[in-house]
Amino acid sequence: MKVTAFVGSARKKHSYQSVENLLQKLSAMGDIHYEIVHLSDYPIGICTGCKQCLDKGEERCRLKDSRDELLEKIEQSDGVIFASPNYAFHVSGRMKLFIDRLAYIFHRPCFFGKTFTSIVAQGIFGGNKIVSYFNFIGKALGFKVVKGICINSLEPMTEKVIKKNEEKIVRLSKRYYAQLMKKQLPRPSLFDMFVFRMSRTSMKIKLNDDFKDFRYYREKGWFQTDYYYPVSLSPMKKLAGNLFDYLATKVS
Repeated sequence: MKVTAFVGSARKKHSYQSVENLLQKLSAMGDIHYEIVHLSDYPIGICTGCKQCLDKGEERCRLKDSRDELLEKIEQSDGVIFASPNYAFHVSGRMKLFIDRLAYIFHRPCFFGKTFTSIVAQGIFGGNKIVSYFNFIGKALGFKVVKGICINSLEPMTEKVIKKNEEKIVRLSKRYYAQLMKKQLPRPSLFDMFVFRMSRTSMKIKLNDDFKDFRYYREKGWFQTDYYYPVSLSPMKKLAGNLFDYLATKVS
């Protein structure tokens, strides 16, 4: 299996070293190969908000950068890790550019079955909100999400802090490896059902073949399915799904 980590720091210090530590632990647990992608080594353009990727397709994007090369690395991986320092209480600029270049996938999620987690390195506070942000985007992209961690990188680092960071990485490695080995896709929550049903029903009503989102959903068969992938739903969730379809019809 392959795990690829995308690191959004300018330096190869705390974020990078923590990811490397995590990957080495994963590799020691089983036959796992890994790659660390330092985003600073790749040209990443600034999204202009033209919406061509959303309406007509990502191939219509006017930016010529490393998006497709980086996307291919995700597609060829069984697991993915995003790591970033806490810059001004959010991800680094480089990481945000990368996420923005993948934004069309929020409309057309495709990474089902792949396992995702994150590491945030921070000096003082605010990192847990960034971890929550990573958890959210991982789910929106289609990944199986293992809750990430926030490590303390305030210098000079004490032995106590170093030990605590190491314990967090050890625990994350075990949780991540366990999820990576699971073949079963997760059952959707009510919120997951809400997002899927509202999205697909509104698209079916408001869009047509001129729009990439509509064609993508039609080709996937999602206009007729209960969820993005085959899953057994409880009677309550089936009823909720029908309700969400009805609400989407009224709103649209």
